Amino acid sequence: MSMDMSQYLDIFLEESGEHLQNLSQKLLELEQHPDDLAIINEIFRSAHTLKGMSSTMGFEDMADLTHHMENVLEDLKEGRLPVSTLTVDVLLKCLDRLQSMIDSIRGGGSPACDNSDLIDMLGHIKGGGKVGVEQENTVPDPMAHPVDETGWNGFCELLNDYDLDLIQEAFNRRLNVFYIQVVVSEDCQMKSVRAFMVFKALEEDGEIIKSEPPAQELDEGRFGEEFQIILVTGIDEVTVISRLHGISEIKVGEIMKLDPSMSLDSLDMVEGTGDVHTSGRQEERSDSAPTSAQEVSSTRRIRQTVRVDIRRLDDLMNLVGELVINKGRLEQIGSSEKLTELNETIEQVDRITTDLQSVVMKVRMVPIKQVFNRFPRMVRDLTHELGKEVEFHIEGEETELDRTVIDEIGDPLVHLLRNAIDHGIEVPEERARLGKPRKALLKLTAHHEGNNVFIEVTDDGRGIDVNKIKEQAVSKGLIEPVEAEHLEGEAALALLFRPGFSTSEAISDISGRGVGLDVVKTRIGALNGEIAIGSQKDKGTTFRIRLPLTLAIIQALMVEVGDELYAIPLGSVDETTMLQENEIKMVQNQEVALLRGGVLPLASLHQLLDTPGQLQLEEENYIVVVRKGDKQYGLVCDNLVGQQEVVIKSLGKLLTGTSGLAGATILGNGKVALILDVNTLL
Repeated sequence: MSMDMSQYLDIFLEESGEHLQNLSQKLLELEQHPDDLAIINEIFRSAHTLKGMSSTMGFEDMADLTHHMENVLEDLKEGRLPVSTLTVDVLLKCLDRLQSMIDSIRGGGSPACDNSDLIDMLGHIKGGGKVGVEQENTVPDPMAHPVDETGWNGFCELLNDYDLDLIQEAFNRRLNVFYIQVVVSEDCQMKSVRAFMVFKALEEDGEIIKSEPPAQELDEGRFGEEFQIILVTGIDEVTVISRLHGISEIKVGEIMKLDPSMSLDSLDMVEGTGDVHTSGRQEERSDSAPTSAQEVSSTRRIRQTVRVDIRRLDDLMNLVGELVINKGRLEQIGSSEKLTELNETIEQVDRITTDLQSVVMKVRMVPIKQVFNRFPRMVRDLTHELGKEVEFHIEGEETELDRTVIDEIGDPLVHLLRNAIDHGIEVPEERARLGKPRKALLKLTAHHEGNNVFIEVTDDGRGIDVNKIKEQAVSKGLIEPVEAEHLEGEAALALLFRPGFSTSEAISDISGRGVGLDVVKTRIGALNGEIAIGSQKDKGTTFRIRLPLTLAIIQALMVEVGDELYAIPLGSVDETTMLQENEIKMVQNQEVALLRGGVLPLASLHQLLDTPGQLQLEEENYIVVVRKGDKQYGLVCDNLVGQQEVVIKSLGKLLTGTSGLAGATILGNGKVALILDVNTLL
C-alpha cells in the first residue's frame, strides 16, 4: 500500500530549506574550526535528517546525493578524513545542487537530476582518506546486528571515544541519556519509515548520538526486526516510552537510563512493559537538578511554535488596519457629537486596538539573520575567486524587522558587500605594502535606534578617492568641471548614487554591468529608508542604511495644504516651528531662514505638490522641519493638524513609484489622504 505524501510537501520544502541553510552555515564554521566535534556532529545530524526526509518523500536523487555526502561526513566525524578547503568546497556544491532540486520541486517541476559529477567528487574525497571504499560497496546482511543476542552489553562495546565524550557532555549539562532497544513488528512493510518516525519523534526534544545498525542502514531498511539507539534528551522515561508506543508497529524492547555515577555493567534496566524503575541514585539526582529542569523548560518553550502561511499574517495585518481606520472614525463621531458614554467606550477600544496592533506587529517581525545567514557563503566564494583574504564579521543578527522590509533588503546588501570586496578591499600583497594586515576586515552590523533599524557595511580597504569620483562624473557628463571643483566630502560621495556611475575600470560579473549604487538607493528609498556613505582614503568605507521597523502602520504628522490633508511620516520629521514673515529671506532664488544658528532651506508644499492656489506668506507661517540624509529642510504648509496613526495603503499599479508619494491612507471621515515621501519629494 503506497502513501500519499503530497500533503506533506509544504512541510518538506520549508524544513529542507532550513536544513540546507543550517548545513551551509555550519560548514563555513567547520572550515574555521576544523577540530570542533560539536560542529561536525551538527552537520552530520542535519544531513542525516535531510536524507531521511527526502527518502520518505520519494525524492530518490536527493536522498542518494545526501547519502554520499553522509559517507564523507561520517569519515570526518570519525577522524578518518581531515577537514580541508577542497572537502568544504565539494560539500557546498552539493548543497547548491540540493537547493536547485528543491527549487524545482517548489516550482512544480521534477527533482530528478544527474548528480554523478558530485558523487564522483565525493568518492574521490572519500577515497583520498583511504577508507570506506569496500564498506560502501558491501551490502550487509540484514541480520548482521542481532540485537536480542547482544543487548546493552554488546552495544556498549561499539561506543568509541567520540560517543563517550558526547555522553559525558550530556551528563555535564544535566541531561538524561537513555539506551533504547526498539522492536519493529514482524509484518511491517515499511521498516525504514518506522525507523525515521522513531528518530523524528525522539529528536523533537533531544538528539540520537548513536544507532546500531548505523543510521544510513536504518534509512534503507537494511536491518532485522530491532535496532538500538543512544538518546540524549531533557524528557523523562515515561515520555520517551509514550512517544514510541504512539508509533504504530513499534514497541520498546528495553530502555535504560545511564547514570554517570555508576559503572556501565551495573546500570538499572527497564523492561519493555512501560513500567519505569528509578534507582535511589536517580532520585537523588532528580532532587538536585535545577539545570536539567531549565533545559526541559527551555526545550518546551522552543516547541511552542506554529508555522503560519505569510498570507494569513498579511490578512490579519489588513484587518487590524481597518480596525485602526474605523477607530479614528469613532473618535471623530464622539468628538463632534460630544457623547460622553461613547467617548469612554472609544478609549477602551483604543487600548484594545493598540495592544492588538502591537501583538500583530510582533508576529510579523522576523530576525534579520534570515537575510544575513546567506552572506558568509557569498563572501567566502568571492574572496576565493578574487584571491583576497577577508575576515567577515556579522553583528546584531537578532535585530528584528517587519517581514515586508526583510524581503526587500537582501539584494541591496548583496550589492554593497560585493562592491566592498571587489572595489574596496585590496589584495593581500597590496595590503602588506601599505602596512595593513593581509586579511581584511569586513563587517555587517544591525541595531535598533528608536523606530528605525540601522544596517552598516564596513570595510578597512582602500576607501573612496573623491578626486577619482569627480573625474569620472565629469568624463561621463554628469556634472560640469566648474561644479566638480566646488564639490567636497559628502556632496562628492553622493555622486556614487547617480545612475550608471561606477569607478570600476573593468566590467566584471562581480562589480556588475552598468548597475551602480543608484539601484541600491532606489530600493532603499522605496522602503522609506535612507543610505549614507562615510569614507577615509586608505582606511576604509562605511555604508549606513536607515530603515523603518515596519511599512504597515506608522505615526504621521497631518498637515493642511489648501483644501487637502497630507501625512508626513514622523520618522522624517525633526520638529515643527513657526516663522515670522520677516524671518524668511531670499538667497539665490531660494527661501531660507535661520534656525538655531543654521541656515534652513524652505520649500512650499503648494509648489512641490502643485496644488490649486499658491501659499501666501503670512505674519506667522507653519514650518515642518524634515530630514533627508544629513540635511534639514523646512516644508511650509497652511496648517498643522496633529499626530495620527495611519495605515499605509498602496497607490495601485498606475501610481506606484510616483515621486514624492509613499502611499495613501483612509482618514476617520472616510476621506483619502496622501502620505508624502520626503526622500523623493525634495
